[in-house]
Amino acid sequence: MTTKQETRLQTVLTSAHLNYAKKLNAYACFRLSDCSLGEDLVQNTFMKTWIYLVKGGKIKTMRALLYHILNDLIIDEYRKHKTYSSLNFLIEKGFEPSTNNSEQFFNFLDGKASVFLIDRLPEAYKNIIYMRYVQELSIEEMATLTGQSKNSVKVRAHRGLKKLKLLYKCSLSHSCEKV
Repeated sequence: MTTKQETRLQTVLTSAHLNYAKKLNAYACFRLSDCSLGEDLVQNTFMKTWIYLVKGGKIKTMRALLYHILNDLIIDEYRKHKTYSSLNFLIEKGFEPSTNNSEQFFNFLDGKASVFLIDRLPEAYKNIIYMRYVQELSIEEMATLTGQSKNSVKVRAHRGLKKLKLLYKCSLSHSCEKV
């Protein structure tokens, strides 16, 4: 390739860059939702176009070729990024997951304490609360097992939970009256 031919190709590509670079960047940014990655792909588009021109490729419409190359690069990028998990992405962006499990541990202990407090409930509520929150039975299942109506099971579960909450608060403050 002569210097004159190279200068002509550079002029063609420079003109294309001046005319289409902003629109290509906006298009890539919109399609990828990442403007910096879009700019990189647009630069790769112009590099591929330059290689095509140097190899002697003929271009009928520069704009169509640029958008075609950019679309191919965007599709390749979509396929490439499907392997990342959301946690890896967050870690790359600077998020560090917390390893403090103290709140979860205290919730577990509070749950255990609540189960022991069920034994201190009046008999009318003890079985219903145990079935509802320990065995995780539905209202319908509890009504069938106890032979009561669904409405009375709901009422007992509600009142029993109220009393259990009161017992729990009393056990924390150590100043309980008879519940």
